[in-house]
Amino acid sequence: MAQLRLGVLCSGGKDSLFSCFRAMQEEEVACLVTLVPENPESYLFHTPNLHLVPLQAEAAGLPLVSEITTGIEEEEIDDLSRALAVAADRHGIEGVVTGALMSVYQSTRIQRVCHDLGLWCFNPLWYRDPERYMEQLITSGFRVIVSGVFSAPFDASWLGREIDLEALSALKQYARDFRITLTGEGGEYETLVLDAPFFQRRIAIEESVYWYKNYRGVLEVKKARLEER
Repeated sequence: MAQLRLGVLCSGGKDSLFSCFRAMQEEEVACLVTLVPENPESYLFHTPNLHLVPLQAEAAGLPLVSEITTGIEEEEIDDLSRALAVAADRHGIEGVVTGALMSVYQSTRIQRVCHDLGLWCFNPLWYRDPERYMEQLITSGFRVIVSGVFSAPFDASWLGREIDLEALSALKQYARDFRITLTGEGGEYETLVLDAPFFQRRIAIEESVYWYKNYRGVLEVKKARLEER
């Protein structure tokens, strides 16, 4: 049976790129698709360090379809539809991969756009066991750092921290004590992928700055490059 050609909605974070990894094991990933919100409070799309997605695409050897979105609720749907139509035209995608975990708001809107465009929607992480997922993320060879925190009890030391087994242990404790979602699905933290099993090279951060106040902070990467493993 011929493999489906898929476009992966990519934010640069762990969920979208792990979903890309899973999709590659079953189908053909033809491109990455990213939406760049003009509004930092976008309802639908991730915003920190989106400017690094082109480096991730280059590291993976995949073409990238990048489109601006207003970041205004519901208008984002039209922007997403336009981006996926471009991906279908340029790269012949037949389906879309998302990193949706539990967000009905996100998944239903993406599914609606896919349905209207005649595209299959693949959500490999949908309601997956959070602990199992996070452990697989680490053991599969992903290198992921925390790029933003937006909830107690995260302090500034989490910005730029790699999600390894020690960090995962702390996140599990936070999930128990503070009732955050282990995966950050509730918006408690954001991530940036520096390396993945399907990357040919890894991302090295050369310059970054951060701001932090009252359990909210973002690590902004100013300069990065690809390097050999």
